[in-house]
Amino acid sequence: MRANYKTIFCTMLVCCFFLCGCGKKDTKTIIEFASWGSKSETDILKPLLSEFEKNNPDIKVDFMHIPQNYFQKIHLLFASNTAPDVIFINNLYLPVYANAGLLEELSVNGTFYPQALEALSWKGKLYAIPRDVSNLVIYYNKDLFDKKNIPYPKNDWTLDNFLETAKKLTDKNTFGISFEEDPLFYLPYLMSNGGGILPDEISKPESQNAITFYADLRKKYHVAPLKSESASATTAQMFLQQRIGMYLSGRWMVPKLREEAVFDWDIVQFPKGTNGSIVQLDASGWAVSKQSEHKNEAKKLIEFLSSKESSEKFAQSGLIVPAREDAANSEYFLDGKQPEHAKIFLDIIKTSKPTPVTVDYREITDKLKKDTEARFN
Repeated sequence: MRANYKTIFCTMLVCCFFLCGCGKKDTKTIIEFASWGSKSETDILKPLLSEFEKNNPDIKVDFMHIPQNYFQKIHLLFASNTAPDVIFINNLYLPVYANAGLLEELSVNGTFYPQALEALSWKGKLYAIPRDVSNLVIYYNKDLFDKKNIPYPKNDWTLDNFLETAKKLTDKNTFGISFEEDPLFYLPYLMSNGGGILPDEISKPESQNAITFYADLRKKYHVAPLKSESASATTAQMFLQQRIGMYLSGRWMVPKLREEAVFDWDIVQFPKGTNGSIVQLDASGWAVSKQSEHKNEAKKLIEFLSSKESSEKFAQSGLIVPAREDAANSEYFLDGKQPEHAKIFLDIIKTSKPTPVTVDYREITDKLKKDTEARFN
């Protein structure tokens, strides 16, 4: 009889534990966060997400890394009403989603470059909190300049100075300047000449003259390589191989050059045209889906990622120009490493203009590529 009591007691005890366990619920709110990015970017991002979860034990972040075909997949997620709560986005695609009413309007906390906020706004409303700004500079091989006794370019140089420098750099082994057919890389020539690439701008003489000047770099002056002369190498590879003396590109090239360049190099701002030195400014940042059921938690994550401390951690990689002014002007960005004149990335923000993006921007640039193909080749 005593054994039966023990059995009954143990059974009741087990049931009690079982029922108590079943009664417990996971009170964490799960938010989905989508982003593209290389390994170097995700290596920065993942510890930050862990830190956020530690500081907010009631929130769990489900990180959705989409390294390829990012916006195609985001399109499908929106179409199926399964969009992530937080979406990393850039100014080139933001109008598509904002115009369709798919993004939450946001307010900013902190001091950001006004151009970055403008780039991530649509019809006067802010739809993403900026992480970084992206602009273009001229990288140049100081060793090649020294070898040919060519003075280093200065920030007050003009397109005429630029062309003469490209001619001096060019010989049987080296071209003076890079050439790429994507509008991203020749828009500075147009903007600095008072032109642009939108339908109401491209037909203007200022735009057409700038496109002619750009095409002449390759076809008339031969200071830029033809397609057949690149030997399937990318422009970045040609610069690293010292087959190009000057290279128009963005901040994203810095980590690669720091790691792989076997020559001394620096940067200078784009040369002045008739309207000065003007390059386009793009921006990337974090948006909240209108479909999200956890908007408050999503905004809390964005506030953490866009803080000064988080921005400084992104800046340490050398990969981005922070959109926060305090992080951009900190030791984490101006760290004394190459390029020597890194502050140029910040100085040119004042004269940069956000890329004039429309809902059909992709169609516009695709048409432009077809229209300029014959002129560039």
